[in-house]
Amino acid sequence: MTTIAVTGHMDLTAATADSVRAALRQFLDAYPAESLTGISCIARGSDSLFADAILQSGGRLVVVLPSRDYRETKVKPDHADLFDRLVAAAYEVLVMPYDSANREAYEAANRQVLARADRLVAVWDGTPPSGKGGGTADVVVEAREKGLPVDVVWPAGASRESKKDCERQR
Repeated sequence: MTTIAVTGHMDLTAATADSVRAALRQFLDAYPAESLTGISCIARGSDSLFADAILQSGGRLVVVLPSRDYRETKVKPDHADLFDRLVAAAYEVLVMPYDSANREAYEAANRQVLARADRLVAVWDGTPPSGKGGGTADVVVEAREKGLPVDVVWPAGASRESKKDCERQR
């Protein structure tokens, strides 16, 4: 049995999301579906792309939600259908013991994801940690410090939305 966790950027461009989706499917093809479990917080972007790829590969999905209010307060309308579909399809859903989605809840969810994983796949452009904690680079650093193997998926030509594009979506 292999359990693969995910961390990654939420702000992928549409073209990047397509190439990441294909790269994740190719990555997962190396693992027999009957012994594969993926663990994800199913945030928009990389986390959800990975979770969907796990299900499409025939593996089991474990969802870790940072807080009890996560669905109501953090899942945007354009992500809600996919989020709900992934939760419904999950083999297990673990809700962290926090009422509100905040930095502490996100960091606890990331620790839980890493604690249950045999390896980490990071949809990551290589940007170093921001110092705020809980971001993709922070999770990669933490995984490496624990000795967890990290596989980086960042297809050629991949990019992230600009801050201006992200603000328009809110």
